[in-house]
Amino acid sequence: MDLRLVARVLFLRAAWRRRDHWDAARIAAHQERALRDLRRAAYAGSEFYRRHHAGLHGAPLDQLPSVTKAQLMDHFDEAVTTPELRLADLENHLRALTERGGDPGAPWKGRWWAAATAGTTGRRGTFVWNRSEWGTVLASYARANDWAGISAGLTRPLKMALVSSLVPTHQSAVVGASLRSGIVPTLRLDVTAPMEETVAALDRFQPRILVGYASALKPLAAEQRAGRLHISPQGVMSASEVLSPHTASELEAAWGSAPFDVYAATETAGIASPCTYRNRHVYEDLLIIEPVDQAGEPVPAGTTGARLLVTVLFSRTLPLIRYEMSDTVRLDGRGCPCGRPFALLEGIEGRIEDILQLPGKHGPASVHPIVFHHVLDEAGSAGWQVIQAPAGLQVLLAGLAPGASAEGVREAVAGALNEAGVVGTRVDVHVVEHLERTALGKAPFVRSLVRPQ
Repeated sequence: MDLRLVARVLFLRAAWRRRDHWDAARIAAHQERALRDLRRAAYAGSEFYRRHHAGLHGAPLDQLPSVTKAQLMDHFDEAVTTPELRLADLENHLRALTERGGDPGAPWKGRWWAAATAGTTGRRGTFVWNRSEWGTVLASYARANDWAGISAGLTRPLKMALVSSLVPTHQSAVVGASLRSGIVPTLRLDVTAPMEETVAALDRFQPRILVGYASALKPLAAEQRAGRLHISPQGVMSASEVLSPHTASELEAAWGSAPFDVYAATETAGIASPCTYRNRHVYEDLLIIEPVDQAGEPVPAGTTGARLLVTVLFSRTLPLIRYEMSDTVRLDGRGCPCGRPFALLEGIEGRIEDILQLPGKHGPASVHPIVFHHVLDEAGSAGWQVIQAPAGLQVLLAGLAPGASAEGVREAVAGALNEAGVVGTRVDVHVVEHLERTALGKAPFVRSLVRPQ
């Protein structure tokens, strides 16, 4: 690991612990000052933002237009504040990592770290950070361990096993390679590898912390309960996928404590993570999040937004100001026994693309994934998926839970859809060995027929 990055991460972790004792007024003052600095840097160095915010350089944040991933990628060379950075060059670098291998944790040209999204919610996005920014990204992930009460240091290494994607352009790969050191010995496992190989590797490694997609942790919990896996992690962290209450209860049954549901994204790094009381606190000192409705208007606390606008206060190389994410989340004020003042993130309900549009009694019916969770969470022993196809819905069950049958599941799904106002949609249920995964190894609960534009 880069020694300068080590020093940066350690410094930030110590400094941020003091922020755990701020009050709401100090958080607001910090955000105001950091936002002013961010906008000053963006307007000085980014032709895109100067034009995108034309006539609004002094306007409040909530009056600025949002920016989509497609807009940033279409105007990447104008959006970055470093003239020598070009999207084509970054894409070539990431392509070379994928095709010829290499260390994703090593900075490109000695200066830049880059990662790309898979494009499952639309266009693929490429994002880049300088050394200072990348240190902040790494520290934001380390904060999740701190808040979970899982310590690391020279005298007690944090053995971390990460079950996700091994694609070197995925941010988890870049973060894992950057953090790999004597302080954080890291075992990275491919979520698509055969289960017996993953179990054997985990048994040999004996991690203190187990991190992975929810769809990867659920079958591992089953292996633990069946006596084929024998690990005792101090903490289990779910990331990058929606963690349902049913899966959370299965992880707790396997390892004796509730999992920590970490909320992060490639573009933003850490957004929120739980304390030891399992309440998720927003990293308000690092970003500003705005749940909004379909019209872009803010929603009140306790209401789930249709999408999320995120302003990353430390972004300078590629500024992100009111960046649109399709996640549907719910904020719920402040106040926690842990004493931290940061706002609480009450619910993460997936992405707007997960809501299916199916034929209804009075026109198209919107079907939220929760309709399927109620029926399928206890039916598939190692997970489930609903895939919208031209002929109807394909329900994939990774194994059947005791007492469940494919026909019983089909009838239950059809009944739930009927209650949701859906008519004329065929449902087929298939028991499969493995769920279908994206290029980055994720197994989304719902895959819609129409890809977002």
